[in-house]
Amino acid sequence: MDTAPDGFLHPLNLQRGHIRYFPVVPGRVEFAIEVRRAILRDQPQVVAVQFPSFYQPLLDEAIARLPELSVILTAGDDEDDNVYYPIEPTDPFVEAIRTAQEIGAQVMLVEPDAMDPRLTHANRYPDSYAIRRTGLEKYVESCRLFPPERTTGSMMLGSGIAYRLQGTNPLAPTMAVVSLHVLEAVLDAMEEPQPEPEPPPGSFELRLVNPHPDCLAEITAETPFLQERYNRYREDPLPHRGEPLLDRPKVQYDLLKEAEESYRAITGDVIAHWQRRAIAKFSRNLAATGGDLIAGLYDLTVAARSVVDDNYAWEVWQTANRYPPQRDVCEIETVTLSASEVFLDTRKLRIRRRLPRPKQLSRPWNLKPRKKEKRPGEWAESLDGDSICSYPPEDLLVEGYAEFLKQKAKSILSSEPTRVEPFTSSLLDGIDLRETVRNWHQRKIYVKQTQRLAGDVGAVVIIFDEDRDNRYTFMTTWLGENQNESDMSFYSTEPFHQLVGPGIGRAEYGGLLMALPPRRMYDVWNDRDYDFAESKPERLLLAALDYTIQPYVVYVAAKPPRSIFRSIAAHLGRKILYIPLGQLSPAKLKKVRVVHVLDGHHRRNLAKEYIW
Repeated sequence: MDTAPDGFLHPLNLQRGHIRYFPVVPGRVEFAIEVRRAILRDQPQVVAVQFPSFYQPLLDEAIARLPELSVILTAGDDEDDNVYYPIEPTDPFVEAIRTAQEIGAQVMLVEPDAMDPRLTHANRYPDSYAIRRTGLEKYVESCRLFPPERTTGSMMLGSGIAYRLQGTNPLAPTMAVVSLHVLEAVLDAMEEPQPEPEPPPGSFELRLVNPHPDCLAEITAETPFLQERYNRYREDPLPHRGEPLLDRPKVQYDLLKEAEESYRAITGDVIAHWQRRAIAKFSRNLAATGGDLIAGLYDLTVAARSVVDDNYAWEVWQTANRYPPQRDVCEIETVTLSASEVFLDTRKLRIRRRLPRPKQLSRPWNLKPRKKEKRPGEWAESLDGDSICSYPPEDLLVEGYAEFLKQKAKSILSSEPTRVEPFTSSLLDGIDLRETVRNWHQRKIYVKQTQRLAGDVGAVVIIFDEDRDNRYTFMTTWLGENQNESDMSFYSTEPFHQLVGPGIGRAEYGGLLMALPPRRMYDVWNDRDYDFAESKPERLLLAALDYTIQPYVVYVAAKPPRSIFRSIAAHLGRKILYIPLGQLSPAKLKKVRVVHVLDGHHRRNLAKEYIW
């Protein structure tokens, strides 16, 4: 066995004369890390990389643009013959070139020009995450024990690489970075002189293009989220001296966590612990069916959609696609690519956000998509802070829901004060069949008398979250604008921390109070009469008992109020009607819980273009 400095054992003695072979799996971050460590450790004078030599001019420019991603376009006579090759920081071939340039080594591109890079890198490999558990040596050894079947293409590729390597300086230590599936063909071809490869057929044009930030997750081998983490890891001044390496499961955990936070901010829904476990199990099983150890982005997105919903799957995909260094406008042409243009075999995944069918769309099919900021912070610049107001369609929604809760409370009340007694001289409100049948042995008929409610239902309090963690920091009171619109006091998340349009903020209710008639309510949050309250829900309930003109107050929450509030209500001649939050439709609560706050009445005319 040949041993390198620091006791590093090279996989199966891949030293042949002045050339040390380093097999890799194209596009995988684990091999990019290992290649960088090996080059920094061994300091070769020449680094030979499996890339077509005619890529050299554009490849240097693309690597100089990193960490911003580029795509090398080989344009043929027919558009169907175009070949796109993304230049990614996590590709071990790209990393080999970058690290070689750092140490001042000579870089050679040794792949035959006539080969299609998509074909040379399209082979199936065991999951590269295995080297984190078994080590690089055992991984390479296992793959060499069961090599792929030799084909005409792999033999031509091995011969062409060997021809270039045979022309290297025999006195210069050389590291050859080649794909694992072609390693044996190269080693065999190096045993005898090889002919010069044939030039590429036909004419073509090389161009360097900038992929649009929205399409990165489709065209890259590793997710942009992981590549951004790799950029941070690479900037570490000690990336090869024994500290923990970039861990793929940890990065995926962070991805799902950030997607969950975004999902909660947008929809108001909270992902339960059992759903997280189900996503982990679901994605693990999907990965196993494909022969992988760790789930890929496709598996994670499918699991998120299946366990939670399409909105969460969308957030997972969007989070994975996030790559801050990428620009949509730069010095070279920007293009939007699809996976089918870059890869030979692709899978499609359809995510339906909110509206499942085109016929259910509430706006014309050919309407332009939802508007976005031209630059970060553009919408925040339009805030003036002079006044705030609500969005009228949401006012109608919440008013309608409050009326529904009042009717539900009335139905509960009407079923409670019913008196049953034996029939004497009057049928009262009718025969009680249940009680009559139960006492049939007495040969008596029982009748029921429903007592009429003294008064109506007034104020409504809905508590979505008791806010023990002080998440809902925006507290305000606004007055109804007409006789049918309630005064409202509520606490929510900060609306202008999540802008969906110029001067249009999106928030999530923690709790709210509604009371009719309008234009009577003072600022509940600064009213010292309610300082007795120990929490925001209790302050709203005290205000509801104070402002209602009807004897009944509806209180919707996960748990009933403290018993002292029953005494306070009785002292004021009021009664609290408690409705458990779990008895109500989660889908309806989800719609009611979202609130948009406009920075002035003049925003209402354009709000419909941004609120969905």
